[in-house]
Order: sequence, then C-alpha cells, then structure tokens
Amino acid sequence: MSTFADALLRWFDQSGRHDLPWQHPRSPYRVWLSEIMLQQTQVSSAIGYFERFVLALPDLPALAAGDLDRVLALWSGLGYYSRARNLHRAARICVEQHGGDLPRDIDALLALPGIGRSTAGAILAQAWELPFPILDGNVKRVLSRQLGLREWPGLRDVERQLWQASEARLPPQRLADYTQALMDLGATVCRRQRPRCGECPVAQACIARQEGLQADIPARKPRRETPERATFMLWITDRQGKIMLQQRPATGVWGSLWSLPEAQTTPDAEALAKRYGAMRTDASPICFQHVFSHFKLNVTALRFCAERPVTRVSDAASEAWFTHADLGGLGLPAPVRRLLANCQES
Repeated sequence: MSTFADALLRWFDQSGRHDLPWQHPRSPYRVWLSEIMLQQTQVSSAIGYFERFVLALPDLPALAAGDLDRVLALWSGLGYYSRARNLHRAARICVEQHGGDLPRDIDALLALPGIGRSTAGAILAQAWELPFPILDGNVKRVLSRQLGLREWPGLRDVERQLWQASEARLPPQRLADYTQALMDLGATVCRRQRPRCGECPVAQACIARQEGLQADIPARKPRRETPERATFMLWITDRQGKIMLQQRPATGVWGSLWSLPEAQTTPDAEALAKRYGAMRTDASPICFQHVFSHFKLNVTALRFCAERPVTRVSDAASEAWFTHADLGGLGLPAPVRRLLANCQES
C-alpha cells in the first residue's frame, strides 16, 4: 500500500465520515444515486434529498418504473435537472440491457447517460471494491496541492497529470474506504479557503504547503462576465385558484419541468394571456433574479385572472391547470415553486 493511501486510511478510520445515509446500507444503486446528487451539490444539501428519494424509489427497478414527473418532483430544488433526467434514462437502460442492475464494467457504466469517468470510478470502487480512480473537484484540489500544480485543473494536460496521480495512489485493498477518505479529505481538511493543514495526514508530502502556496493552488478557472437574460412569466389563475402551467421541452434550462408560461415582453405576455381567456390583474409585478451556472435570469412575474379559462392553447406544448395541492407532485423549478408557495401564504 502506498504511503499516501496508508496515511489517508489511518486518518479516515479516526476522522472520516462514516454515517452518510448512502453508506448504510451501501449498494450500487445508493452509491450511484449519491454520486449523481453530489455533482454540483454539497453533502449537507444532498442528504435530505437522498433520504426522500430512496424512500420513494428504493431501488433501480423502482426508479425505472417511475414516471419522469415523479423523479423531477423528488429532485426539485437540487438544480441541474439534467442529472435527474439522465438518472431516469440510465435506470431504464439498466432494466432493458443489464437485468435491472448497474453494470460492473467501466465501459458499460460510461455508456450510461450522466456517468463520466470519475463517477464511474466512484461507483466501481465504493460498490464493488474495484481499483478505479476518481477525480472530482475535491480530489483535484488535494492532488494539485500535493503535486504543486499551479495551473487550472481543467486544462487538458493538467487533468491528465491528475488522473495519473489519482491512479498511482490507489491501494490494493479497502478501495471503498479509500475513495470516501479522499473525498472527505478534500471536503473537510484540504478546503479551498482556510485549509486545515495541521490536521492533514499527507501534509508532509504536500508541495503547496512546503512552498506556502495553498491559497494559490489550484488556480481558479478563468473568469468570464456572466451574461443576463430577461423573461416575463405569466401567473394565470382561474376563479377556483387553479394555475396554468406548461411543461418545458426535454432539453435546455429546466428541461421537462412544469413552469409558468413565458413571454419576451409585457405586450406579448398580455396577448398570450388572452389566448387562455385571462386578463391582467391590478397586482404589482413580482421581480426576482435566478442565477444559473452560466447566466443570470431576470424574471418579471405578471398576474392574470381567467374568467373563462381555455383548457388548451397549443397542441405543441404540454399544459394544464393545476390546484396548489397538485404542485407537490410536480417537478417545478425552485424559484417558481417558491414564488407560488410564498404568494399562496400571503
């Protein structure tokens, strides 16, 4: 066993995280689900979603048999909804092609939607104790500091070096514990801000620490100005309080989620509302900004009331009237869910 792995496992036995819900019991399905949830999401935020998800859909066949609306409803609030859509698609592929189980083969795993090399390695190591490396954001930071790599880890040559380092440090046994230990080290000790070098089991071999470059390594991704977009949302209700929602296209922002109809201008919004048999109310517009990873969306929500609601406007779009009680079973974008919930309470 390498010195790095040996020191890391000793630290993990004493200080690692041993009570995460996907560890008890640890199964391929639960490991896979946790790894997908932890993409772009911190552990503390993912735990509650994970517990609700496995309570509703406890295994892979249940996920495959569930409809997409239910999956998106369980995911609502986690963001990056393509993860949920890919999870659902992958489960159905596993039922059709792999007997209802996740494949233990790296190439078969990589062929499933939403699974890249690091996620596949984490699944194989944690579910089956197989010797495959991982390279998520935390591990990139740990290894960049160990090697003293000053460049941004997203550069191809830097990433290649990091993969080589991750593979070279694999121990011959305890692969599941080692993989969790490596992620724990990056999340709790080798942090981006204020790393706890005094608690690090591999600090003696860390070039960044030796040279006092922890704050500079790894380099940050080159920043680009975040563009802004604007949209008008039509909040249309009928006299019974039902709300008109449209299901968004499967691809793109908020893909397959139910949301309020949208327009580019106030006149366009009013014209669209008339097609639903609705007119503008005296309620003041509600404005808010939602920040995505690659742009900011400025939303103006306009209130409309349908005296004689039209059941369907477009044959191309999935649309329907829903009561507030229905909303809990739908996949809704988090800002839209908050908007509807807050105004219902007021």
